[in-house]
Amino acid sequence: MTRILRKILTHSMVAASLMAVGTIGMTSLITAAPAAAQDSSVSARWDTALKGYVQPLDANGVARFDYAGLTANAADRQLLKDYIAYLETKNPDSMSENDALVYWANLYNAVTVDVVINKYPVSSIRKIRTGFSIGPWKEDRVTINGVRMSLDDIEHGTMRKKYPSPLVHYMVNCASIGCPNLKDGLWKAETLEADRTEAARTFIASPRGVRMTNKGLQVSSIYKWFQSDFGGSKDGVIAHIREYAGPELAKAIDDGIKIRGFEYDWDLNE
Repeated sequence: MTRILRKILTHSMVAASLMAVGTIGMTSLITAAPAAAQDSSVSARWDTALKGYVQPLDANGVARFDYAGLTANAADRQLLKDYIAYLETKNPDSMSENDALVYWANLYNAVTVDVVINKYPVSSIRKIRTGFSIGPWKEDRVTINGVRMSLDDIEHGTMRKKYPSPLVHYMVNCASIGCPNLKDGLWKAETLEADRTEAARTFIASPRGVRMTNKGLQVSSIYKWFQSDFGGSKDGVIAHIREYAGPELAKAIDDGIKIRGFEYDWDLNE
């Protein structure tokens, strides 16, 4: 009888253990499902949030960013971090060229906003230093395909190198007045060419992009720092500007106006 009771107890304990394992396994599956759903929606949610923080163009064509508002919103600050973490799980090497390019641009812009928020209030991104370097651009901040990367790695080592085009410069925003505007939403592959063409036209139409004076054109220092991306000379820069210029500026260029100086405003774009 004792032997029979032992067998019964043993079978009962095994059954209970199996049920417990099954319950744990099912709980894991149930827990994992919302996480997966969150991953698939985080881009859409940050896209929507971004539209609320990027302000309409001001009189000078600047789309300012509401850093104070984002700093005060704990949920959206976490959403931004979740979005960056989500991008770190992706493999841009497996994407089409346009998908990869918008991936890198969105990553750069999200990390830049996060860098500013972590140090806000700050008057200029250049004051967020990494060691002895001015600005935050050289510090590794994300891991993509197992490789630690800085903002410089993303913009100069990847975007400009792998996808050479002057229009790349209108896709990234360095949190400064002098920079092309941060897009009011995420870059998307299906509207990439139209969107970055519009970004170029908007920047060139603003006085921080190109300003006509009685002595010639005062243009953004972007066209000096990265002249190699704009034809490699002042004439190349002029040709690029002419391509995206409005009627008045285009006529001035056709009449022979030349570049007389460069300028850039590093104040925070808020």
